[in-house]
Amino acid sequence: MRKIIKNTIKIFLLLFVAGIIFIIWANFTIKDQTENYVTSNISTLPNEKTGLLLGTSKTLSNGAPNAYFVNRIEAAAELYQSGKIQNIIVSGDNSQKDYNEPEEMKNELIKAGVPADKIFEDFAGFRTLDSVLRAKEIFGQNSYIIISQRFHNERAVYLARKNNIEAWGYNAKDVNKYAGLKTNAREKLARAKVFLDFIFGVEPKFGGEKILIP
Repeated sequence: MRKIIKNTIKIFLLLFVAGIIFIIWANFTIKDQTENYVTSNISTLPNEKTGLLLGTSKTLSNGAPNAYFVNRIEAAAELYQSGKIQNIIVSGDNSQKDYNEPEEMKNELIKAGVPADKIFEDFAGFRTLDSVLRAKEIFGQNSYIIISQRFHNERAVYLARKNNIEAWGYNAKDVNKYAGLKTNAREKLARAKVFLDFIFGVEPKFGGEKILIP
């Protein structure tokens, strides 16, 4: 029995170490391979027909404004007003009756000066993978600029380029490191999951009719 317990512990420790190494490798790979495609400098971005704004909740669980959301709206409006993009796909979660990320993003973009007819809603952007692939498969965009915080852009751009999409990332302002501690920790695991999704061939949860962006 002792021998079985000892061997079980060894296997567990080996798997744990292997998992840590895998997470470190995944994070390094994504950051390294997207370094030339994500930026906070608008002038270095190409002109694209469309920007893809990735969703997050407008408010935190305590009702306070979500800085991630506020900063992404600001960045998307800035990108549009600079002339770098002509349209914006707002992609997010709308799985619950009282929760609608795309609608909230659209409303705030309109307040920021983006015309309503230049904003296209993707209500099935439940995951970054879904948002990135649906921008191509549903909205017909083979190249676009992704708008989110840098840590998120790196993963999104990596996913897009691995799926033959010419994607760039425009970095919205991040939140302070203490406020974003939980999000950044979750991102480490999300980057490892990118490669598991590749292995298992995970695809967007929903398809749908094609939406034309003029």
